[in-house]
Amino acid sequence: MTSSNLPFEVRHSPIQGAGGFATRPIPAGVRLIEYAGERLTPSQAEARYPDIPGERHHTYLFAIDDEVVIDAAVNGNEARFLNHSCAPNCDAVIEDGRIWIESIQDIEVGEELVYDYAYILEERHTPAAKKRFPCFCGAITCRGTILAKKR
Repeated sequence: MTSSNLPFEVRHSPIQGAGGFATRPIPAGVRLIEYAGERLTPSQAEARYPDIPGERHHTYLFAIDDEVVIDAAVNGNEARFLNHSCAPNCDAVIEDGRIWIESIQDIEVGEELVYDYAYILEERHTPAAKKRFPCFCGAITCRGTILAKKR
């Protein structure tokens, strides 16, 4: 799908930076876009974007599995602009080594397309860790972080 065929456009987001906004009604269950970019190993990704204690985490990295990470900052597409929300209307689906963003509910024209990043840290989710991974979605159910809930 080329950018002109996408059912959304990228523009300023009240959540953060740029976001994707529906340009036509999108029913639930639509595969919207592939999360594209350079394929790296986790160690290559860590070397490129080292985690600096006390600083906010911000990259376009998306792990497919324990061996492949997509860096959408290099050869990425509009998918990299879709923001996190604790009340998502989309989901990221990993299939055959690729990441797809799909709608999980009906989306109205002008509505921002968002999915739960559910970022996973191996370390404990301390207040300091949550501060490095803040959420600004504004949802009633906002957990204040893009980190996944620990099980």
